[in-house]
Order: sequence, then C-alpha cells, then structure tokens
Amino acid sequence: MSSPLPVPTWNPLPEGRAALLDQLTDELDAHGLWWLSGYAAGLAQRHTPATVRSGTRPADVPTPAQPRTTIVYGSQTGNAKRLAEELAVRIETAGTSVRLLRADAYPLRELKDERHLLIVISTQGDGDPPDDARDFVEHLLGRRAPTLPELKFAVLGLGDSSYPKFCEIGRRLDARLADLGATRWLPRADADVDFERDAAAWITQASAAVIAVAAKPGTPLATVTPLRPHVAPPPTHSRERPFAAEVQVNQRISGRGSTRDIRHVELALTGSGLSYQPGDALGVWPTNPPELVAALLANLRLDGDASVAHAGHERPLRDWLTAHRELTRLDRRFFAAHAQRAHADDLHALLREDAREALARTLTDWQPIDLLQRHPARWDAQELIATLRPLQPRLYSIASSMQAVGEEAHLTVAHVAYEHAEQARFGAASHFLASRDDGASASVYIERNERFRLPADGQRDIIMIGPGTGVAPFRGFVQERVASGARGRNWLLFGNRHARSEFLYQLEWQRALKQGQLQRLDVAFSRDGAQRLRVPDRLRERGRELLAWLEGGAHLYVCGAMAMGKDVHAALRDVLIAHAGKDAEAAEDYLRDLQRQGRYARDVY
Repeated sequence: MSSPLPVPTWNPLPEGRAALLDQLTDELDAHGLWWLSGYAAGLAQRHTPATVRSGTRPADVPTPAQPRTTIVYGSQTGNAKRLAEELAVRIETAGTSVRLLRADAYPLRELKDERHLLIVISTQGDGDPPDDARDFVEHLLGRRAPTLPELKFAVLGLGDSSYPKFCEIGRRLDARLADLGATRWLPRADADVDFERDAAAWITQASAAVIAVAAKPGTPLATVTPLRPHVAPPPTHSRERPFAAEVQVNQRISGRGSTRDIRHVELALTGSGLSYQPGDALGVWPTNPPELVAALLANLRLDGDASVAHAGHERPLRDWLTAHRELTRLDRRFFAAHAQRAHADDLHALLREDAREALARTLTDWQPIDLLQRHPARWDAQELIATLRPLQPRLYSIASSMQAVGEEAHLTVAHVAYEHAEQARFGAASHFLASRDDGASASVYIERNERFRLPADGQRDIIMIGPGTGVAPFRGFVQERVASGARGRNWLLFGNRHARSEFLYQLEWQRALKQGQLQRLDVAFSRDGAQRLRVPDRLRERGRELLAWLEGGAHLYVCGAMAMGKDVHAALRDVLIAHAGKDAEAAEDYLRDLQRQGRYARDVY
C-alpha cells in the first residue's frame, strides 16, 4: 500500500479554501489531477509580471534570483523518469528555477551544497536500485556521504507491492538523508505499479512546496538559469494516447517440439509519427481474455452489462474488467481486501510481517480469479472496480531497426500460458499479442531507453548477451549496424533450453555470421547434452577473449530477466578475477567503471 500523503504544515490558502479544494479533488482521477495542476499553474502565470514571463526586462532592472531545486531520478522502465520530468515542467511553468538530472549524471560532489532536493526512484526485484542510480544510492548509503544539516528533501518511491521489499530503495534513501541531518520537506510516498494517483498527489505537493519557497522573501538566492529550451509539443501518440498499430505478421518462431510458444510480431507504425532507436521499447496496452472476464463475473454473480461509475468515468462492468483493470496480476491491496471479506485466517496469516516471502510467492503464483475461487466472498461491482488495480501497459524490447524495416516495430513475445488448479491461465499482454490475427490492431507507444544505446562511434566493438527473448534488442542492434555501415565487430551470446526448437532467429544469425555482419556467435542450450551449459558458463569459457574485447574498448550489453542479469554479472566478475588478476572488489570496481563510461548497459526486468 502507498504511504498516505498528510496535509503539509505550510498552507498558503485562505481559511476555508482548503476544504473546498478537498471537495474538488476528492473524486478526480490521475488525469483530472494532472489537468487541474496545469490549470492552476497557468493561473499563477497570470499573476507574474509580463516582462518576467516574456523573458525581457528593462536593462536597469536585474533578473531576480531564486533558490534552485534539484530533481534526481533513477528509473529502470521509464516511469520514474516520466514523473520526474512532469514535476520539472510543473515547477518551470510557474517560473521557478529547477534542474533535472538522471542519477548517474548527478555530480555527487555537489550533494553537500544542495538546499532543496527531490528524488524520484524505483526499486527493482529484491530491493535493488535501478542501474542508472547504483552509484548515487551507494554514495548516499556509504561512509563518504556528507552531513546535510541545511538540506530539505522529499522522496517518491516506485515499486511493486507483490515483492517483499516494496519501494525499498525509496525507504532507505529517505531514512538515510534524515540520518545525515537533512529535513524532510514532505513525507515519503510509496507508489505501487498503479502509481498515477499517488504520484500525482505527491507531485502536486512537491511542486507547490518548491514554488512556495521560491516566493518566500528572505530565502537564500541562486541565479536563475533556464533548465532547457521551450519544451516542444508532445508527440501525437504517447502512453496516454496510444496508436492503433496493425498486426502485419504474427509468427511462431519456437519449434514444434518446444513447450514454449514464442512469437515474432510485426506491427505497422505507418502514419503514427512514432519513431524509435534500437534499444527502445514498445509499450503495449492489452485487454484481458474474454474467458477470464466471464469466469470472474460468474464467480461473483455480477451482471457484466451493469453500468459502473468510478473516478469520473462510467462504463459497463464488462468493459471495466476487459480493458481497465488488472485480472492477471494479483496485488497486495486486493488480497488484503478479499481476506477481510472472506474472513479467511490463512489469508490474514500471509499478511503478517513475518510472512512477506510467502505472500510474495502467492501474489506471483495466483491471479485474482484463483483467490476468488479458493476463498469465496461477496463483492459488489462498485467496490470491485475501486479495489482492483488499474490495467497497466507492458513493455517489449523492440527487435528491429527503422533503418532496416521502415515504419514498423518488431517484437519477440514469449506467450505466457500455464495451468493453475487444472485451469488455463495466461499473461495479459503476451496472450493478447499471441491472439492477434493479421490485420488486427494493438494500442502501442514508444518508451525511450537512453541508457541502452549503440555506441556513437561505429568503429567500436559490441558484445551482446541475450538469452531467450532477451535477444530481441540485439536483432535491432545488428540491423542498425549493418544499415549504418558501422565497422566495429559484433559478438552475440545467446542461450535457451533446446537448440532444435528454441534457437530464436537461428537462420538470421547464421546468415549474418556468413556475411560478416556478425563476427562471433556463442550459444548455450541448458537442456541439451550432459553438461547443460548456460550463458554465464559460456562467458566463463570465453573469458580470455571477452576480456580482450573489453580492453580494446568494446561496449557490453545484457538483456533479459533480472535473475539472469545477476548471473551474468557474477560471471563477468569471475572472468576478471581469472584473466585480469583482480580480486572480487577490484573486479566490481572495473565493471562499475564500465557502467560509468556507458560501456556496460543492462536492460533487465
């Protein structure tokens, strides 16, 4: 659950107006709150002298100085980045000085001089920081962090409550800054996967706090410098306004002997105005399987045609469940609410602090329908929609280069399909995409991934490590390198269970190898032969060559599941110990330095 956001101690509103504001905002959803904040910022601009708004002042009148606020974000999938950018724009729109920095670009030496700091940061997996925030987090938590008695700070943490260490990084940074003597500007907020409403409330308070300090007379001042040129209009299509892309190809690329259904999907972007670079992701808004919606309605004995009003929207219950609520992911909030309704002692036991690991396994293994079937309880339609988590888009690494395929985006999709209690269960987006016939459409948008880019110097070598569907972005990398005439060498390390049925894009890789577009190809198939090799094992085998490429300036890329990313990192450390004569600490320093240089990039999930 998200931490509540109490009313701030400072309040510039006249007496009685705060209650009116509460009434106004009580029923607004995230989009309504965003709109209201922009409207308020526009009104504030009207009260700013015209000469200030236009950026021109009489020559004899000095430009006023303002206290600068710094926003630092750490983001793995782009959500924290997007929220930090929204906060910066909100503050800038009010004419207040702010700088926005990704955590790995923040000059750590400046921390001791900060006076106002806002942090927006996500937590990955088992309480890990995003890759772009590792140095920032380690510095703050380490012995070299300075005391900060003059700093005011606020932290917004993003996470997934199905993991035991929900928003762990945000919690730790918030506590550490307080320990270093800094003052909480606002209480920490913890936002779950459906982060929009909690994040909107925190951003509203944070931007108001910054603007109030800037307007306060007698505040220590700093020179105002523009953060960036005037912001260009947003793209026609975005996360909030996705494009209906036509499915051109939906082809199974795993062999008949495989128990996994892996698809190559090609989507047309013609006329969308969308563009991407290799390394970017495609956001896909899925809909839930009709069979699952029907099963849930039948279990609860609810009428799918009944109209339900919630958060300013009114639509049939079936529509809510099909396109606006998560039905394939069980979250802690719904679990706790159902435990209360079902009066189930075993469910309540899982909610105890000492059962966090067991709860995490249950939330991973069960879907809401499994909970409803195993522990029956009554729900009315209104409460059901208010409690279920809003449906979220899924991100897929793009498996193509626009230089090679034009206005298309290719995806590599592992169809999540399994049985639970002898009933079929599916992943929302993978089943949605696997079920799309040619000519059908999917609502999509582009999610930029600036941390996962090919080297600007085409002479540089690249090493690509992508087991399973993690190979997807490297198909785009090779296409891009060929199309741009890059002269650097390309080395791919791929792994899966079986060579015969799960060697994804095998013919393409072998053709690229034969034509000199791929200089090295190493594979590992864990279920073939007695040795059962995996990609980390192959890395250790090729350690001497791997080190030679890195010492020659190669860029290293890893894509795939988070657990795989940790195994690969451990193998890289072992290679440095075995072939570079380093101890474990020096090996970690070497890899960390590669990350700082932008030569070790990971896209793990």
